[in-house]
This record gives sequence, C-alpha cells and structure tokens, in this order.
Amino acid sequence: MIVDMAKSSSQTSYICVVAISLFLGNLFLGAQARTVHYYDFVLREINVTRNCTVTTILVVNDSLPGPTIRVQKGDLVYVKVHNQGLYGVTLHWHGVKQPRNPWSDGPEYITQCVIPPGTNFTYEVNLTEEEGTVWWHAHNEWTRFTVHGAIVVLPREGSSLPFATPDGEHLIVLGSWYNEGTSLNKALEMEMSIGSPNVPRATGYLINGQYGDFVPCSNETTPHFFVDYGKTYLLRIVSAVVGTEMFFTIADHNLTVVGMDGAYTKPIVVSYLMIEPGQTLDVLVTANQSPGRYYMAAQRFATEDMDFTKFAHMVATAIIQYKGNYSLTSPPSFPIDTLPFYHDYSAAASFVQRLRSLATEEYPVDVPHNVTTRMFITASLNDLPCPDDSCYFGDSKIGTSLNNISWVDPSVDVLQAYYRNISGVYTADFPDFPPEMFNFTGDDLSTSLAEAAEGTSVKVLNYNETVEVVFQGTNLLEGSEYHPMHMHGYSFYVVGLGLGNFNNETDPQMYNLVDPPKVNTFGVPKRGWVAIRFRANNPGVWYWHCHIDRHMSWGMNTVFIVKNGDTEETSMRPPPSYMPPCIASKEDKLFGERDHNLKSDI
Repeated sequence: MIVDMAKSSSQTSYICVVAISLFLGNLFLGAQARTVHYYDFVLREINVTRNCTVTTILVVNDSLPGPTIRVQKGDLVYVKVHNQGLYGVTLHWHGVKQPRNPWSDGPEYITQCVIPPGTNFTYEVNLTEEEGTVWWHAHNEWTRFTVHGAIVVLPREGSSLPFATPDGEHLIVLGSWYNEGTSLNKALEMEMSIGSPNVPRATGYLINGQYGDFVPCSNETTPHFFVDYGKTYLLRIVSAVVGTEMFFTIADHNLTVVGMDGAYTKPIVVSYLMIEPGQTLDVLVTANQSPGRYYMAAQRFATEDMDFTKFAHMVATAIIQYKGNYSLTSPPSFPIDTLPFYHDYSAAASFVQRLRSLATEEYPVDVPHNVTTRMFITASLNDLPCPDDSCYFGDSKIGTSLNNISWVDPSVDVLQAYYRNISGVYTADFPDFPPEMFNFTGDDLSTSLAEAAEGTSVKVLNYNETVEVVFQGTNLLEGSEYHPMHMHGYSFYVVGLGLGNFNNETDPQMYNLVDPPKVNTFGVPKRGWVAIRFRANNPGVWYWHCHIDRHMSWGMNTVFIVKNGDTEETSMRPPPSYMPPCIASKEDKLFGERDHNLKSDI
C-alpha cells in the first residue's frame, strides 16, 4: 500500500487511524496494491463579489470551484469533511461506483443524513472502474451550486491513454450563480412549502467560478488558459450547473471528444458541445490557429416552453491565449458561428447522437443482451394535492414524478432503514409501468392525467439482474423538458433514444448493442425517450433522479435497492462505526444561526 500525504493537514493522524481501521475491516481491499490519498475538506461561508455585488456563499477550502481530487484508476481516497458552515451538508462522489459501499455515496435521506454544523465525517471514495473525469458535489437541497469540484482519474501505473498523450491539460468547471447565496436553500424551502412553481432561478453561469468579460465587474477575473502554438491540450469539462443544459465552444477551434462520465468514447470532432448538468466530457483541442486570444463560451440550452423567457441569457466566457510576442490590441475572437442558440434542439440532438463507447479490447463494453427486468418510466410535471388549501394554487401544488409517484424524503435515510429493517420509512412498490398509457408527448393533454401521488416508493432488484429502463418524457401541463437522469452506484449503457412516444415493437430494433455510450447521467429528450441497460451487480441502496435540481426537489426521484448476492464479495459492506445522526427538523438543519467569521473575497 502506497500512501500519498500531499493533501494532508495537521489532522492527518486522526484520519489515518480512521482509514486504517476501515482498511483492516475490509480485507478485500488489501488484496490490491493501491495508493491511498487523504484530503481535508473544510466547509465555511465566505464573501465573494460577482456582478458588482458582495454575496456570502458556502465553499470548500475557501475556493470556488472546490479542490480537485487527482488519483489513478484503482486508488482509494479518504475525505474528511469538516462542516464549519451554518447548516448541515452531505457530499456525493458523482460517477464513482463505490462498490458495495453506499454508506459513502452521500445523498441526503437516501444513504445518510446531513453532517451537522460543527462536526465532521470521513468519506471513503473507492475508484475502481472509472477513468477520465468525474466529480464531487454537495447533495442536500441546492448546496452544490457552490460546493463542488472535479475528480481526475488517470490510468493505472503502466497503462496509457487510448489516444496520443496531450501536451497539457486544463480543468473547466461550468457552474450556476444564484443571487441568494447562502440563503438559497431557505428561499427554496419557502417556495416549496407553498407548492409554488417560483423556485429560485440562476442569474448567470460561470466558468471556473467566474462570469467572464460580458458581465459587469467581471472582466478582470476572466479565466485565461495559456497555450503554445501547435500543441494539443486535454480539456476536462465538468457541468456543475444546477438547472439547465449548456452549449460550449471555443472560437475558431475544433473539439475532439474522447471521454464522457469517466469512460472513453470513440473520438468525434465537433465545433461545439452540449453538456447536461452532472455530465463530464474529456475533450482534446489543438492550438493551431493564428497566435492571439480566443473566447471559450458557454450558454444555456433552454428546453422549457419557448414562451418561457425568464432565464439567464448571459454568456459565460474564458479566454484561450496563445503564448508569445504579438499584439493584444484587438479583442479576443468570439465564436459567433459555432455557439448554438438557446433553443437549438437540432444542434443538441446532432451532438448526442454521435456519442459511442470506445469498445476496444482494452476498454470493452458489457451491454446486457438477455434482459430479466424491463421498466417503462414516465417523467412528468404534475399537480399534487394540497390537503389544507394553503398552497400557491389553492388545492394543489406543483410537483414532478416518475410513473406518477412524486418522491417524498423520509425522516430516516433509506439505507439505514433497509439495513436495520426499520419499518414505515419506505415502500417497496415502485411500479414498473405508469398507471395509464396515453399520448405522452401530445398537446392539450387532460389535466386529470397530471394528478400524481406523493410517496417514498423504491424498486427492489435481485443481485445480477439485467435491467432495461425506458424513460419517457411527457408533455403534461405543457411541461416537457430535457431530464438528465442520473444513477448513483452505476454507469449504464444508452442503447437507444428518440423523439415522440416509445414504440416497444419497432424502436428496440434500432438499439445500439455494439458500442453504446457508457455514462452515469443522460438526458431524456424533450418530448422523447431514452432506453438504458445495466447489470445490477452493485448491492446497496442507490438513488435515481433528474439532475435538474428543481425537478429533483419537486419529486422526480426514486431509489433502486439491489439485494445481496450469495457471497461476502457480492454483498453490501456493513456501515462504518459512525454515521451522521438524523435530526427531527429540516428547519434546524437549514436555518440555524451561530456566530461565524467570513473570509475575504475570492
């Protein structure tokens, strides 16, 4: 076992004790030679200035984005989270399989409760199958808007990249900005409590924590990425955006996609990218233009009804700057010809349809062919009953659902309830099909179809089942949008997608079972469907949800419980000696007040 102490702090000795005890308690880890890394994440509020306004936000280690975890495939990471903020938090390791260990997966009320202010909790992050770029973020309410960072997973020692080694690399994290700052979750809960559709909306988008040149008081902090003429760079792009898909491009430069969600893809050359919230892309760019400055630009891909215009129209920018002696008198070139418009659905579809797994001998695909469990899940905007007529709409409130069930968080996390056989926390009756079949993508659908029930309903799978799920978007309440569905604990193969209603006789004939993209987050198209397959070989409790956070908060979520196999190696690990306690009141978590000191601007 090799130990990397580069990221340690004065509290490393404590972490070592915890890590060693966990390590010895799981002897299967000892069978592999691996590097073990230790990180300290300190969460606290700081003051920052964006768009000429000082705002208080919660960050990790005083930075936005937070620190990058850099490892090799197969490494083990312990992250000790010190919560010095005002309210409880959890962290999720997005795209990390976490074999047999949902205890460190992180989603609030699913695998744990929040880390209370003034306490700490150590996560074990086990990198096994992932290679490329994944990421981490907070997973309670919308805290992830400022609490997030990248995870770079390099090939194992002695292995090489499946493409020519780049001359350098740059990390690019796309983010959202909310003027509410640390009050964002309070504002969210206030709107949610009355069933209002008016949840907070992003006021802009960021590249590496900054707006860029086209927002007041921002051009002095615009990120610059310096390149040498003729050299090729790997861009590791993370979409930490909270509520929308994004288009991304660089003026006058082609982009070659070589990886997605911690897995390699067949190289495709494009002039722009469409990236969904939660996704990551590994992209090569060659500095082969005239030495100068070129804008990197990111703009929202708006998939709501085109009549809805109350979204941020700002373009986030950074600058690719060639090294050398040349005049800087002219402004950087802007990608006016390659940045798609807000509502360019054909541009989005054209990009997505070209994605393929690498599917080589070294990086094979394992698409299940003999499916044992089939599910057809509708993703909808809904009306939910409001028992006391106190809601925004009187007797109903806004919601979202999967198969007409709108998720309700329990008071005890599902994992604890499952492991300890605590009754009354959830029901194991999530349906394989919606209650009614209709023209899901039609216009003028009856409002009665939009009525849904609230519940904490989960799907239970046997170990090693092979599963196909077709997600069907609906236009109920004229609310059709893209839904980037994210599965915890797994990557899955996207074997098919299309517009309109899924046809279970003709559409499967067009499935790609040879080299479909292997991802952990993928969008259900507006008024369309997506079909995915996976093998249920990771026992535990795993969250499924839309990664547009307002949809998740309204209830577009469920949980898959995968039962243990017949051996210890195919069974969920026992819990660590300490898990954060579940508190009775959400308000205690969100709105507690205590004295604190704020660090200066970043």
